Amino acid sequence: MRKGGKGIAVAGSLLADLSYFIDTYPEPGLLTKIRKSVCDAGGSGNLILDLARLDGELPVKVSAVIGEDEHGWMLAEALSRYPNIDLGNITRQGESSVTIVMNAVDTRQRTFFFRPAGSDIYDETYIDWDKIEADIFHLEYLLLMERVDSEDDEYGTHGARILHEAQRRGMKTSIDVVSEQGTRAERIVSASLKYTDYCSLNEIEAQAVTGVSFLKDGQVQERQIREAFRRLAEKGVAVWAVIHAPEWSYGYDCRQEQMVYLPSLRLPDGYIKGTTGAGDAYCSGILYGAYQGWGLEQAMKLGTACAACSLSEANGTDGMRSYEEVMEVWEKYRRTEK
Repeated sequence: MRKGGKGIAVAGSLLADLSYFIDTYPEPGLLTKIRKSVCDAGGSGNLILDLARLDGELPVKVSAVIGEDEHGWMLAEALSRYPNIDLGNITRQGESSVTIVMNAVDTRQRTFFFRPAGSDIYDETYIDWDKIEADIFHLEYLLLMERVDSEDDEYGTHGARILHEAQRRGMKTSIDVVSEQGTRAERIVSASLKYTDYCSLNEIEAQAVTGVSFLKDGQVQERQIREAFRRLAEKGVAVWAVIHAPEWSYGYDCRQEQMVYLPSLRLPDGYIKGTTGAGDAYCSGILYGAYQGWGLEQAMKLGTACAACSLSEANGTDGMRSYEEVMEVWEKYRRTEK
């Protein structure tokens, strides 16, 4: 593995995931019982912990705003368990960002309530560039942070300004977004793509950002997905664009204009315990591959295996393992048919 690198910086929305397991989601005015509650690191915390577990020698540098409340203490404690995570650019202020998740046992449906707090106030003024100097700068999540998504007369959005500054300082850049449909997604994300080297999106996000519909009756239309990649490259993605879904992933090397396809792993019945954080796990594999200087297909294999590991546990990070263990999962469950 690579030695002596500056690592990966993860900036943006670090939040607490507070999950309640309830009998059913009640109608207005009615009551339901909470059977269990769990509090974990979420948001960028998923990616941060995934990278730290993937390689204990990888420097992972964090820039975020967390609260001076119990959730902030939980986040700081969870990340401080890993000596390769640098918390030197975390600001403690106000309340923490929290996602409250209601997990209905009867329907297996989840309902989300989000308190933005630190996510909405985060901007470049909270970034100490000297403390997060890295080989790759990852900004997470666009469409979730009010100030990052706000308009900028020069760059289009404040997020684009941040990414431009990271590139100016010699870092490769990466973004992640939340799943949101509509014109806002294309407008806000496109501004940042001008200053993005690596872009990893799920199938919902990719269609919203590019304006290209590439699914028909649940099946990928390869001509259309190639058009989606062409638009991502045209919007500015410089190195890799990746689109992933539960059943597959496609990647595009923007420099060589080559597309790569990989199916998901063949996981046995009962293997999947939860889907929270699987997209972040996939992204961790892509970023780690980029950091190591691998080719796109090798990075996608790791991303696919990382996502599979994430699925093995209910929360977003407990399933992640070391690189060697992750690749054992790839070898065990891989398949080649399309």
